[in-house]
Amino acid sequence: MKIKSIDVFLLDGGSPGWRPIVCRVNTDEGIYGYGEASVGFDTGASASYRMIQEVAPLVIGMDPMATEAVWDRMYTQTFWAQGGGTVMFSAISAIDMACWDIKAKALNVPLYKLLGGKCRDKLRAYASQLQFGWGNGMVFDRGYKTEDLVEHSLKAVSEGFDAIKINFITYDANGGRLGFLKGPIHPKVRALIEERVSAVRSAVGDNVDIIVENHARTDAVSAVEMSEIIKPYNIMFMEETCTPMNLQVVETVRKRSAIPQAGGERVYGKYHYANLIKQDAFQVYQPDLGTCGGITEAMKIASMAAAVDAGIQIHVCGSPIAIAASLHVESSIPNFVIHEHHVTNRSEKNIRLGVYDYQPDKNGFCSVPELPGIGQELSPWAIEHALEKCTVEGE
Repeated sequence: MKIKSIDVFLLDGGSPGWRPIVCRVNTDEGIYGYGEASVGFDTGASASYRMIQEVAPLVIGMDPMATEAVWDRMYTQTFWAQGGGTVMFSAISAIDMACWDIKAKALNVPLYKLLGGKCRDKLRAYASQLQFGWGNGMVFDRGYKTEDLVEHSLKAVSEGFDAIKINFITYDANGGRLGFLKGPIHPKVRALIEERVSAVRSAVGDNVDIIVENHARTDAVSAVEMSEIIKPYNIMFMEETCTPMNLQVVETVRKRSAIPQAGGERVYGKYHYANLIKQDAFQVYQPDLGTCGGITEAMKIASMAAAVDAGIQIHVCGSPIAIAASLHVESSIPNFVIHEHHVTNRSEKNIRLGVYDYQPDKNGFCSVPELPGIGQELSPWAIEHALEKCTVEGE
C-alpha cells in the first residue's frame, strides 16, 4: 500500500474564528484516512492549511502503515520541524493521524486496538469553557456575571457532568476582556476571582470537580497568588497558568502553587515534553493530537508521563475528526485522567462537519468509537462547503 495523494480542507466551522483544518490521505488501494491540524480557532488556520500542502509531497509514495517512518521523514526532512512550532507540527500531526486511521481501517479494527487495547470502556468527561456558556451554537454566551457562571455550571451538572472547567479571568466585571494578570493581582480583581469561584462551588456542591483554566493569562507571581485565592474551593487542577516556553517560570509555579498544575496544549513534540517531564512541571499533561505531533508522538508522551506518575488529559478543541481520535488515545492509555468536552463540540455547526456525533451520555461519560479506524469521516456537507480545498498528488 502506498500514499497516492492528500486532500486538504479548510472547513466552514460557522464563524471566522472557527475554521478546522482536515486532511484526507488517499492510498493506491482505495483506503483513506482522516487527520486534523488543531489550529482551527483564533489565528493560524490558513497557515496550517498551506503547511500541510507543503509537507504532503514528502510522504507521497510511502507506506502509510509505516507510521514511524512517515513521521520521521516529516520531522527530519523539513528543516524547521526540529525547531518545533505550532504550524509545522500541526501539519505533521494531521498527516500522522490520517495514517493511523488508514492502518486501523486496513486491518478492519477500531484504532484503540492498535494502541494497546482499551484500558477502560467509558471515559469520564468534563464540561469545558463554561465562561462561554453551555449552549448549542457558535455565538458564545459570555459569562462575566457571577450569576451567569453559576447558571452555566448548573446546566452542565444537570446533564450529568460531575466536572466542569471555567476560565474565571476571561472577562472583567463589565464583560470586557480582563487581559493578562502580571505581577501582584489588584484587590478588585482578587475579590472578583474569589466571588466567582466561591459562587460556582456553592452552587454545584462538593461532589463536582472544578478545573480552573488560565489560558496562560497569568505570570509566575499572579498564578501563585491566584492559586492561594482559590485553594479553599477544592480545585481539581489549574490549567495553563503561564507560558510553557519558560521552564524556570513553570517550575516556580509548580513548586509554589497550592493547586495541582496542568498544561501542554501549546507544547510540540516529545523533546519539549521530555524537558517538562524531567522537571516534573505538571501533574497532568495535555497534549493536543492535532499539534503535538499526532498519535505517534502522543503515545510516547503518555508513556513518559506515566513513568513519573503524571496523568494525561488530551486537549480537545477540534472538529469531529480530532474528537474521535482523542477518544481512542485516551481509552488506551493507563494514565488517563479525564476527557475534555468543549462547548464547541456541542455546536450544531461543528457537529455537521462529521458523519457521526460522539457526545457524552447522561452521566457525563464518553464511549469510544467501535468502527474501523478512528470511527469518523468528514460529512458530504463539510466537503461541499469547505472554504478552501485542494489535492496534492505525486509526480
